[in-house]
Amino acid sequence: MIFRDFLRALAQLPERRFRRVLMLGIGLTLLLLAAISVLFLIGVQTLVPDELDLPLIGTVEGITALASWGAVGGMFVLSIFLMVPVASVFTGFFLEQVASAVEAKHYPYLPAAPGLGTYESIKDAVNFLCVLMVVNGAALVIGLVFPPSLPFIFWLVNGWLLGREYFTMAAGRRIGLSAARALRRKHRGQIFAAGVLMAIPLSVPFVSLVIPVLGAATFTHLYHRVTGTRPRD
Repeated sequence: MIFRDFLRALAQLPERRFRRVLMLGIGLTLLLLAAISVLFLIGVQTLVPDELDLPLIGTVEGITALASWGAVGGMFVLSIFLMVPVASVFTGFFLEQVASAVEAKHYPYLPAAPGLGTYESIKDAVNFLCVLMVVNGAALVIGLVFPPSLPFIFWLVNGWLLGREYFTMAAGRRIGLSAARALRRKHRGQIFAAGVLMAIPLSVPFVSLVIPVLGAATFTHLYHRVTGTRPRD
């Protein structure tokens, strides 16, 4: 059943409304990461001296240039780590558009969803970003200590996080966040399994950027399925 939800979401990906959210999410993500990289590079060039006097070695020049190149490489690696959580948060801002597109095609008989307020959406998205980065940071440290476990830790941790967040948002737009959290606890097994299904492709560069949109659509289907709402097709 979960795979059916995912395949329905995947089949709808080429649609204009899905493409628009995908492009917005990726564009805003790249813009934010580029801005952070520029600020970090400016900070390095401002704070790091161009030459140092070292005992027994003498004056070493070009420190700023070396540190700048190191900063560029470090930010590139860090951007790979940050791209998915940031893209997930930005896509969360446009969840309503993805869920509406899913319902317009598969559940056209439903009344319009009340939706989440702007303040609630932003607050939830920011909280999600903080939790996502902290938990992934901790998982990365554990994975570096036990390298063979890194992929499994990544999948399990992000499966739990993505399932928790996207189901709550998909359900919350119709029944409110409190009721959505209660429903999430009732179906935690299915939600976790669907989250892991979303998390596994996160390991694949570039493919991972599509996952936030597919996740929003998949969990919209999952919400309607567990509440007994049947799709038209």
